[in-house]
Amino acid sequence: MQASQQRLREDIEANARFGDIDAPAGRGRTVLTGSDADRRARRYFVERLRDAGLSVRVDAVGNIAGQWVPEGADPDAAPVAAGSHLDSVPEGGIFDGPLGVYAALEAVRTLRERQADLALDRPIDVVSFTEEEGARFSHGLLGSSVATGARDAADALAFRDADGTTLEAHLDAIDFRGTDTIDAEGWDAWAELHIEQGTVLESAGASVGVVDAITGITTCAADIVGEADHAGATPMDERRDALVAASEFVVEFRAAADDVAQNRSPTAVGTVGQFDVAPNARNIVPGEVSLQMDIRDVDYGAMDAIAERADAALDGLEAAHPVETEFDRYRDQRPSQMADDCVDAAFDAAAAGDIDAKRMHSAAMHDTANIASVTDAVLLFAPSVDGLSHNPREWTDWEDCATATTVLAGTLARLAGA
Repeated sequence: MQASQQRLREDIEANARFGDIDAPAGRGRTVLTGSDADRRARRYFVERLRDAGLSVRVDAVGNIAGQWVPEGADPDAAPVAAGSHLDSVPEGGIFDGPLGVYAALEAVRTLRERQADLALDRPIDVVSFTEEEGARFSHGLLGSSVATGARDAADALAFRDADGTTLEAHLDAIDFRGTDTIDAEGWDAWAELHIEQGTVLESAGASVGVVDAITGITTCAADIVGEADHAGATPMDERRDALVAASEFVVEFRAAADDVAQNRSPTAVGTVGQFDVAPNARNIVPGEVSLQMDIRDVDYGAMDAIAERADAALDGLEAAHPVETEFDRYRDQRPSQMADDCVDAAFDAAAAGDIDAKRMHSAAMHDTANIASVTDAVLLFAPSVDGLSHNPREWTDWEDCATATTVLAGTLARLAGA
């Protein structure tokens, strides 16, 4: 069983035209939810689903699913599903998301050509989720959060972008606010193929990654408040410099993350990625600093340890400096474990095709993290050249795309009863 590289490439390259941008190198696209590019990408996807003989449904937040019922399968059985997303970050690449969507469709086309030999007993859904990237509404994994019941559709539709326009209005404008139901809890199993966005596979010379766990994410905010004052007239020993205190905090935070990674969990990472200074003027002693931190790992206890040490470091700042601090751990998504039966199915599919597969974890979030909370799931990776992603130079060789899609097809076949 071999997926068609040509069909897959044609679909991904066609999709790349929607929202395409001029880039100094590579091929870039910007597809924000509710944009004209999004409308065209969705319409093309629906056309391709129907061309392949799948029935199409669209739910209230614009999630799209096409269903194929193999000959002899029970149409009422819980389906196996696969897919990803079509939206992008601003000036992103052409593979992040679309590879998973069109690999799922190509997997179905491949299985349909071999169905007489496979005896599948479940339908297969091909899915594209809305607003995975969170580039327009700052709520990533939005569509899958609704499909899993983690977020109410009405609440999601009320989200507003930077211009104040709601998701509901954007979906109405492109005619993709549907009335159907897409319920991930009703799927018997789920599989997603995505580009790795790292260099593990490339370094190992492996053709496909089989993910056994997806990182959790803890997002924290810290406010350090001193007093803004004249940079010339305020003596050094009278300053309440929030930036000096914040700088010490960043060093302590990094030390905490390093220590946890070295001594507890080597996959733990911690980042201070946002730093806002007020008044932010050359001749004013900084009066307030706000920081945003990102903590990730597949070991939730390691995430906890970094966050707790960050909170304690702020207490230490108050003792050492004339500042006041506040800590807010406002997002806390635990790591997701993939289902053993799905992981085994993926390795079996790779072995059947004599394809080198590597067990690994995902350091990035994907819709599969939500789906895994309601049904058995697995995430597959295709190699990323130089690990680049969210960049027009993002690239996965077409042969690698087809190889990973072949593994996806075999995985779906096993999960659907073959």
